[in-house]
Amino acid sequence: MKQLTQQLKSGKMEILEVPFPVLGDKHILVRNHFSVISAGTEGKTVTDARKGYIAKARSRQKEVKQVIEMIKTTGLKSTYDFVMNKLDAPSSLGYSCAGEIIAVGKDVSNFKIGDFVACGGNTASHADVVAIPINLAVKITENISIKEASFTTLGAIAIQGIRQSELKLGEKCLIIGMGLIGQLTAKILESSGVSVIGVDVSEISVNQAIQNGIKNTFLRNQLGIEDFIQEFSGGFGVDSVIITAGTSSLDPIEFAGAMARQKAKIVIVGAVPTGFERKNFYKKELDVRMSMSYGPGRGDLAYEDKGQDYPIGYVRWTENRNMQAFIDLLTKKNIHISSLISHVFPLEKAEDAYNLIVSKTEDFNGIVIQYEENSPKNKLILKENKSINSTGNVGLIGAGNFAQGVLLPKMNGLFNFCGLLTTKGNMARFVAEKYKFSYATADDNELLNDPNIDTLFITTRHDSHAKYVIEGIKANKNIFVEKPLALNESELQEIKSVYEKSKFSKHLIVGFNRRFSPAVKELKKKLLPNQAKSINMRINAGEVPFEHWVNDTEIGGGRIIGEACHFVDLAMFLADSQITSVAAESLEKANGLINSIVVNMTFENGSIASFSYFSNGNKLLNKEFIEVFSGGAVFQIDDFRSLTVFEKSQKTIKFKSQDK
Repeated sequence: MKQLTQQLKSGKMEILEVPFPVLGDKHILVRNHFSVISAGTEGKTVTDARKGYIAKARSRQKEVKQVIEMIKTTGLKSTYDFVMNKLDAPSSLGYSCAGEIIAVGKDVSNFKIGDFVACGGNTASHADVVAIPINLAVKITENISIKEASFTTLGAIAIQGIRQSELKLGEKCLIIGMGLIGQLTAKILESSGVSVIGVDVSEISVNQAIQNGIKNTFLRNQLGIEDFIQEFSGGFGVDSVIITAGTSSLDPIEFAGAMARQKAKIVIVGAVPTGFERKNFYKKELDVRMSMSYGPGRGDLAYEDKGQDYPIGYVRWTENRNMQAFIDLLTKKNIHISSLISHVFPLEKAEDAYNLIVSKTEDFNGIVIQYEENSPKNKLILKENKSINSTGNVGLIGAGNFAQGVLLPKMNGLFNFCGLLTTKGNMARFVAEKYKFSYATADDNELLNDPNIDTLFITTRHDSHAKYVIEGIKANKNIFVEKPLALNESELQEIKSVYEKSKFSKHLIVGFNRRFSPAVKELKKKLLPNQAKSINMRINAGEVPFEHWVNDTEIGGGRIIGEACHFVDLAMFLADSQITSVAAESLEKANGLINSIVVNMTFENGSIASFSYFSNGNKLLNKEFIEVFSGGAVFQIDDFRSLTVFEKSQKTIKFKSQDK
């Protein structure tokens, strides 16, 4: 299949041949007919990507701060490699499209192959085929065009802004910013009996809005515009202001405060600063509200990825229901948007569309990308497979940050890279080319049934580890799986059962890496195997945002199962013995997360160990500190950068880099 991508480092755009995206259980595969370019959001992304490094840094100050913090903890070279990999990787563009369903996940019941749908979200990109979560797709009725339906996500953004305004029949609204979202907002409001007046700093946008039937549109700086709006509102000020502009200027929010009536609502849809002067907002007791993209559910892992809907009695208008509302408006002919479409480009000419947006050499409004009605290829073949008789042929399932930043650079040159499967097609192409994989695919059976592959590396999110391990055992492949092996006891028992019943003759290894670090190996040389040891480990793990997938018990398992398991393995390795008992106490936060824990263990050979995994610390403190007391000696590992030995004298061994 073909996908439009952009490299963040150079801003270079390419139409790449990539494998299909992976179809999740609650996802659908859609063959796009049309997708819409958001001139505001995507135009800024493209403009930023085409800047030099210094200009990029100025426009992404938050990311620069994160890079500086990363240098402090992981070092300059590791940070440089990580950042360069991110900048080199091709990113996708687009978030609003429409097309035909060609496949459905196993837990999908409300869609079927052949349905036509409008789609939104980060995966609704400019590509032949997209994988869409079920809550980000709505069916298209037969009496509306697929081209117009491709505007549904933008329509939902406009609708959510209107809902936040709580405008009622007969009320008056000022829209600041008459681009595509502003014009959609105006059309929807007028269809519901709200009187609209629009302003924009661009004469082109004003003229386009007027041509598209929004007659009450004016230049922001037009002489007497304030008086005109007061007349429009009967002298009271407008009932609500919806800001759909995108600018670094404070004028939109200040102008909104001046034009609003007492106790009016000001809704911010576009990206504008909010550092307004207090006077109007205090005097009128104005209600300033943010509008969250398409509506409730946006960015919620349970809603978008898992397909869990909010009960309609409690959340009447979700992002999916907002999308459906826009389709209903088109179906009933309450709004007409064909006049908003100024340009249609075939996918192969998509770069011309972005050049038009960035250069502004020609007037534009709604820009649509059209796709060929063909049968896109699922599998991407880059080169012939290596000889079936050779060993060390790897199939990789999952190519996220850890695989790209840690595993693949160290594996490069040691193995023959054969097949690759990862969620996104553009990332599959990038990783496959960078590490010279023979092919990339969206079908895990390709890797499992490939006779050339003797070893599977599984580096997906935690919830799929057990599934791929079981399939790998059945296929009789060597298996390296990132920790944890499983998320719960039932998964572990299933792995054990399949392992024991199969004729598995290969190796199964879990990616516990601390025991292989240079510091730990050096320490282990100095320990007597059968001597009882006292082991103490302190992990300053740091906080991970509540909404991060690792905190989701169904996907990541939580940080204790997902990350702290490293230190159970390390304690066993240092003790050189099996665990006989475990006791633990946790610090439970108000949000229910258990991410800080103290664990005590005893071992068959009399050793004892304790590790404290804390997420409520400070980044200025080193992350991991390990102490081993044994036979009158003490050994301290400080963040895997140094090993200090206290015997007859004190000696410190420093390592070239932090290697875990």
